[in-house]
Amino acid sequence: MKDYVTDLNKVFWDRAEGVHVAMLDIDGRAMPMAPYADKGEGLIWFITAEGTEAHKAAQGAGRARLVVSDGSAKLHADISGSLTVADNADKLDELWSPVAAAWFEDGREDEDVRLLAFRPTEAEVWATDGGAGFLYQIAKANLTDSTPDAGDHGKVRF
Repeated sequence: MKDYVTDLNKVFWDRAEGVHVAMLDIDGRAMPMAPYADKGEGLIWFITAEGTEAHKAAQGAGRARLVVSDGSAKLHADISGSLTVADNADKLDELWSPVAAAWFEDGREDEDVRLLAFRPTEAEVWATDGGAGFLYQIAKANLTDSTPDAGDHGKVRF
């Protein structure tokens, strides 16, 4: 594994935009959440409701972990960072979607809608070649008695 790879940081953000579900771990309890990667701000946004475990954690110490395993985005990562409540109506409007609306009776106007900001600090990242590339690497490894090249793997600091 490569230690703290700079170019892997760019690969992470480029591919994170294609991730639709990740596991947000707060104090050892993981829950599926829909992440919205924001490369420009260096944040991953979440839309949740007031009173959820994620919302409560964001109001407290705010340490969290995000685990991504998305074959279609060709990205797998274990990310440490901080989670805070964000008071940003413009960003919430920008991110609002039919997926988010499905969780709220009154849609975007629901008074319980909350926006959370996850700021990554460090991650271990696996950026793979995806389905066909992976199958080729497996076949090649079996034919040549070598180890498959599954893509880039290393640590990233944000």
